[in-house]
Amino acid sequence: MEQQRIAILMDSGGDVPGEYRRQWGIYCVPLTIHYKEGSYRDGIDITAQEVYDRFQQEIPKTSLPSGSAVEEVLEQIWQDGYRQVVIVTISSGLSGTMQIMKAAAEEFGKLEFRIVDTKNIGIGAGFTVMLARELVEQGLELDELVARLEKSVRETKVYFCVSTLEYLRKGGRIGLVSATLGTMLGIKPVISCNEDGVYYTVQKARGRKASLQCAVHLAADFAKGHRCRLAVMHGGAPEEAEEVKKELLELLPGQKVEIEGQITPVLVVHTGPGLMGIGVQRLD
Repeated sequence: MEQQRIAILMDSGGDVPGEYRRQWGIYCVPLTIHYKEGSYRDGIDITAQEVYDRFQQEIPKTSLPSGSAVEEVLEQIWQDGYRQVVIVTISSGLSGTMQIMKAAAEEFGKLEFRIVDTKNIGIGAGFTVMLARELVEQGLELDELVARLEKSVRETKVYFCVSTLEYLRKGGRIGLVSATLGTMLGIKPVISCNEDGVYYTVQKARGRKASLQCAVHLAADFAKGHRCRLAVMHGGAPEEAEEVKKELLELLPGQKVEIEGQITPVLVVHTGPGLMGIGVQRLD
């Protein structure tokens, strides 16, 4: 019997670069960015730079994809000849995206589906998508594939620093990170997602430079002694990202940074300018 192909569906909050998605045929449902004058699909109708440029005038709101937008992509997957799909979403602790995807897939009814809650955000979630693609290529069956991905969720971390906590607070995504954290003293937290997929402070440092070094060391400690996939993502801070990458690879000789670049617009809305994020996925 012919091996059933399995489609991979993600949401844009997983931040897998567009060229990677296109190359491997990964389906993506965009989240939405809302300004007073209109709404834009994440990464399709608006760029990260446009969000930065408009911050002075307005901090937009973001929303989950609509059920109909998800069903549209599921219909495309069906038309493309797939009968099974694994849906990989950003943390259910940070967003209702997983619930929307699940409800839409149930409503659509034609595809056999499984959902993986990455308990993570940005490339931390995106790494699970990338692993899914590799496991599909290896010919794993749907249930075995999902079991492997769920195990990998526990082996994947993202450590990030923001210039200000104002955007996380305004978006209601602050989680367990204290919004009043030492503004006067220049205390900067290194933030990650806990096992429930909620933001928490891993460590505090005084000043931007110290917080970035702290994030590099935390990421390197998590990666040490493992075969890893690494990412360095930034929000409008390419020079700092280069520096962070250099420091990270000095601590992890023989490793390479597989994904790097500017985060997707919807993540820019929640983190503001100056985000720096390091993703680590342990692969062994």
